[in-house]
Amino acid sequence: MKITIDTDKKIIHIEDNDKTTPLDLYSREAFEAISEQWIKIGWNEKYAYTFTWLGIPIIQLPEDMLRVQEVIYRIRPDVIIETGIAHGGSLIYYASLCKAMDNGRVIGVDIDIRQHNRRLIEDHKLSPFITLIEGDSIDPLIISSIKSRVNPEETTLVILDSCHSKNHVFEELRAYHDLVTPGSYIIATDGIMKELDDTPRGDMEWTWNNPIEAAIQFVKLHPDFVIEQPPWIFNKSELKKNITYWPGAWLRKK
Repeated sequence: MKITIDTDKKIIHIEDNDKTTPLDLYSREAFEAISEQWIKIGWNEKYAYTFTWLGIPIIQLPEDMLRVQEVIYRIRPDVIIETGIAHGGSLIYYASLCKAMDNGRVIGVDIDIRQHNRRLIEDHKLSPFITLIEGDSIDPLIISSIKSRVNPEETTLVILDSCHSKNHVFEELRAYHDLVTPGSYIIATDGIMKELDDTPRGDMEWTWNNPIEAAIQFVKLHPDFVIEQPPWIFNKSELKKNITYWPGAWLRKK
């Protein structure tokens, strides 16, 4: 595909499969086409590795954090479970929302919580809202440990952000979906991998070996879940699509 942007004529041309499509530069369609390339280039250049939340690195696209905030505020979960915590910025982010809402706590699990990161999290002012569990998120003992910390009547949201291979994400979906309460979500993050196979840091296997494929496989077996982008609470534009690293991620329990 080839995109040509003419700022003088205020038009872009998209050439794909010997077909050229002209678009008004200042249009929803042009915004979406340019955003798709911006997302890929930004991911390759590690744009998401440039942010912190309350002092802790948070390796996420800011828009995804705002969108998940909207969902968290609407659902007001009693428990937020995150698999894969890296530096811990996401945990601190979710904990700050819990404190602001005066409701909720966070459980984070990672196969390897490095001592430096553990110390930063445990020394943070928001650490009382956070429980850390070290181990493989699909290990039966770890799964049991997490589930033992959640009461049946609690509203629960689950965010999968550890190993992003299709098989691992599918096993996480199987392991944690029963914790999700009706109307809440289990989120299989980083489906953008499906679109990154041709980038310098990408992998050709990602066209099939990604969280989106795991989510599609899962919902076929679990009709009580549907893949559905949460509605935008506020929208005064003509736009409809998220700019996101998490396409096809939102599995809502009916």
